Amino acid sequence: MEYTSAQRAFLRSSAQRLSPVVMVGKEGVTAAVAKALCDAADCHELVKVRFQAHKDEVKELSFQLEKASGVDLIVTTGFTAIFFRQAKEADRRRYDIKRLSVID
Repeated sequence: MEYTSAQRAFLRSSAQRLSPVVMVGKEGVTAAVAKALCDAADCHELVKVRFQAHKDEVKELSFQLEKASGVDLIVTTGFTAIFFRQAKEADRRRYDIKRLSVID
């Protein structure tokens, strides 16, 4: 899905207070990491991923992870990437990206 710059900025600012849920280690992007990101996106929608190794290849690994998991890459900053996938069920949604607000 394509996001506007305002939507990306909203998701990026919402992710600032999050701790990394998925860690990518020396093995790089594996099926287990992609599944962990998928599961985390199902639970949280907005997921922060931390790269502990291959720090010079963060953007490339983030694109690989996006393709492998089907979760949208929002932004990479330093050794961290932010991913988002909106929940299919309306009652499980935490972020309204059309209104740029958090649903309580």
